[in-house]
Amino acid sequence: MKLKVLLLLLLSVFATAQTTVVDSDINPGDQVTWTSATEYILDGLVFVESGATLTIEAGVLIRGKSQPTTGDNTSALIIARGAQVFINGAAQAPVVMTAESDDLNDPFDLLPSDRGLWGGLIVLGDAVINTTDGEDNIEGIDPNEPRGVYGGSNDADNSGEIHYLSLRHGGAELAPGDEINGLTLGAVGSGTVIDHVEIYANLDDGVEWFGGTVNIKYLVSAFNADDGVDWDQGFRGKGQYWFVLQGADNAGRSAEQDGGADPEDGTPYSMPVIANATFVGPGLAAFPQGDGGQQLIFRDNSGGKYFNSIFTDYNGGQGGDGITIEDLNSGEDSRARLEAGQLLLKNNIWFAFGSGNTLNDFAPQQFVADSLAANNNLVADPQLNNIVRDQGGGLDARPAGNSPAASGAITLTDNWFDNVDYYGAFDPNAPQWIRGWTALAREGLLGVEEQIVNNGIPHKFTIRQNYPNPFNPSTRIEYSLPRAAQVQLTVFNVQGRKVATLVNDYRAAGNYAVTWNAENLSGGVYFYRFQAGNSVETRKMILLK
Repeated sequence: MKLKVLLLLLLSVFATAQTTVVDSDINPGDQVTWTSATEYILDGLVFVESGATLTIEAGVLIRGKSQPTTGDNTSALIIARGAQVFINGAAQAPVVMTAESDDLNDPFDLLPSDRGLWGGLIVLGDAVINTTDGEDNIEGIDPNEPRGVYGGSNDADNSGEIHYLSLRHGGAELAPGDEINGLTLGAVGSGTVIDHVEIYANLDDGVEWFGGTVNIKYLVSAFNADDGVDWDQGFRGKGQYWFVLQGADNAGRSAEQDGGADPEDGTPYSMPVIANATFVGPGLAAFPQGDGGQQLIFRDNSGGKYFNSIFTDYNGGQGGDGITIEDLNSGEDSRARLEAGQLLLKNNIWFAFGSGNTLNDFAPQQFVADSLAANNNLVADPQLNNIVRDQGGGLDARPAGNSPAASGAITLTDNWFDNVDYYGAFDPNAPQWIRGWTALAREGLLGVEEQIVNNGIPHKFTIRQNYPNPFNPSTRIEYSLPRAAQVQLTVFNVQGRKVATLVNDYRAAGNYAVTWNAENLSGGVYFYRFQAGNSVETRKMILLK
């Protein structure tokens, strides 16, 4: 009995508490911290009000109710103008915001097509937008809600910091017919720091900027049903290492780039600068639902500049062009921004479009094709290692070592940008930075993927039965180390021949999970062997095909 009580006490120490958060919980002036010891459930629209600060520790899990009890149409976290949020995720302990129904211990319970299960994250600031009165109400929020207002006069406005955040399976309606973006940035200023953010399987756009000047490095927008990235209302930030991957079922454009909304010729014009983007469309054989007829569109007086980037593998339900630029008889259009030097695509690689693979095929406007040709844009296969969209498929968007994208990037003079020699979002000679913390990694799209599943220290070396078992084509194997050790985890067929090495490295004490894809193997019985410290154990698994 004493042992049973002790075990229950130990379990209670390591158990994660759960608390429900409603709108009235964070009020003006409050200083609130969410810790990794608690799981937070958003019940409806939760505003962090002006003057309040919300700090979110590494490893925090936040879930959104799809049917709130509060009367709202969905759940979302909204950082009001004048408030701040500090999301302090880390590479091995990201902050995850997902649906209440998402089982993070089962990488196969929700698919990339499972979208719109909750809302998303909205951050509102005081930077300049180009509407008539310099302010606006964020889309979807009741226009009579004063906490939904964004825009002002401070381009250096500081809404806080966001590091290592994964937003998953969002995009539900905030109001009837008005879905929410995964991450909405309304007039967010350059004093705000954002890096390592993923938006995965959202029903609307991945990220949308409404004006502002915020900069972002290391951005993932994957399997979102509308545009990968979208800007308007005079967005003038910077970006580097942006990866867009679109699904074959629902997709808009990789980038929808607008200038003014009301009026369309409002200033300041949208003129962001992006380097080292890799935009991968839904695939040449795909005709997804959505309004995308081109991978990039510039309109409504939007400018903007891309350098050292890769645009590839694009087709859409409405066409398969690479780029179009609005050209109106009035002359107030994005072509005017191009001719003024405020819209520029220089030193980029283009390849594989539904409309064809010459400049005049995928850039059907002659002035656009001429501009691309004059600015060192290359039509060539970037030789990305493995573009797949299936769980367990081994996605690898790095260019091969002999690829034209592996070297030849031009130097940028703005010190905010890292000057690297390669095109696109990924260094061909380094691990993909999306490993470990993203849904792409944790839901098995990167092939063999290892992660820390919690921070507790176990009492003994343990290898668990793989799950699911039987499986096809991917499965998850968990193991525990009470102390640091050299770990070998290998897979053998019934003849005793090694068919895969899943882990062969030194690991710190902790609990780990490996997701393995066996797509290239035939069905049958296999054995996996775990060796760490003095522990050696072998278990059986079955691949059904």
